[in-house]
Amino acid sequence: MLIGCPKEIKAQEYRVGLVPSSVKEYVAHGHKVIMETAAGVGINFSDDDYLAAGAEIRGTAKEIFDEADMIIKVKEPQAVECAMLREGQILFTYLHLAASPEQAKGLMESGCVAIAYETVTGKDGKGLPLLAPMSEIAGRLSVQVGAFNLQKHMGGTGRMISAVPGILPAKVLILGGGVSGFNAARIAVGMEAEVTILERDHDRLRYLDDYFAGRAKVVYSLTDFIVRTVQSTDLIIGAVLIPGASTPHLIKKDILKTMMPGTVVVDISIDQGGCFETSKATTHSNPTYVIDDVVHYCVANMPGAVPLSSALALNHAVLPHGLALADKGWKQAILEDESLRNGLNVLKGEITYENVASALKLPYSPRRQI
Repeated sequence: MLIGCPKEIKAQEYRVGLVPSSVKEYVAHGHKVIMETAAGVGINFSDDDYLAAGAEIRGTAKEIFDEADMIIKVKEPQAVECAMLREGQILFTYLHLAASPEQAKGLMESGCVAIAYETVTGKDGKGLPLLAPMSEIAGRLSVQVGAFNLQKHMGGTGRMISAVPGILPAKVLILGGGVSGFNAARIAVGMEAEVTILERDHDRLRYLDDYFAGRAKVVYSLTDFIVRTVQSTDLIIGAVLIPGASTPHLIKKDILKTMMPGTVVVDISIDQGGCFETSKATTHSNPTYVIDDVVHYCVANMPGAVPLSSALALNHAVLPHGLALADKGWKQAILEDESLRNGLNVLKGEITYENVASALKLPYSPRRQI
């Protein structure tokens, strides 16, 4: 199979779909890899590094899309990239379609086979192994950026996240105890904040309670508790995920007026629409905005702030699945592997993932074309 990897074009996105070590694996399996020139330069991988790994270099993204049987990316395709996709071509990347109706329309019109990293499951049908490494990174980063924005000159409350003798630490509320929420809690606890985690899954509640053993409060998530707690919280981290679906707005706009001036909210879930009704996607170059004296940090590609670490982690997670698609072809790979089958979001102009179809109010096709 001919594998193509274009350079990412989303703002401040320096990750790359294939690092040289991944290229070597595809080549070793008998596949041909073409890279857009300078695709990896943002994380210090040169065209020479890719040539040494066995790839060929193309000058433009159009050449990549025109030639490749499978496109491997990091971020969801932008409108200009959707327009270059063709019928039957495999697209393997993050999609987050529930919050992106225009992208969904572009993918449907292209006739491509779109497989989303974020809905590929583990072997038992549970877990999201291609989303997990980015969720881990985003969760850990959320506390770093939250602590920074709590500084007074950034608009925050002016409270340091950790305690000093005689002074209370910042209160941190984490909405969701999944992978990103768990990792956020680990860092916040390590920084000596007063941490509360909200979760609804009872098995997860027990796991979190056992793990943190009193170092963080683990509470069943109820609207009334959220409304009361946010009034005295310095940093709120939105970390809720429903695979393929829009994130529910756990904090409505009218609640902001009850919060302390300078409260910081970090919305990890912004790719799926966000946990806060007032969330709107931002970029690393302009990451925050203020509504009702509450600082909002809603960067849609948080792991892009540490692109070397995140690109390597993502490549390691994606590689076995990408090789299966290349070695067997998408139909056979999906028929043999339920985890990959769960990643199929768009096929021949139809939405094949139920939560996505529901979020976009589009017809759902239960993969009958496979």
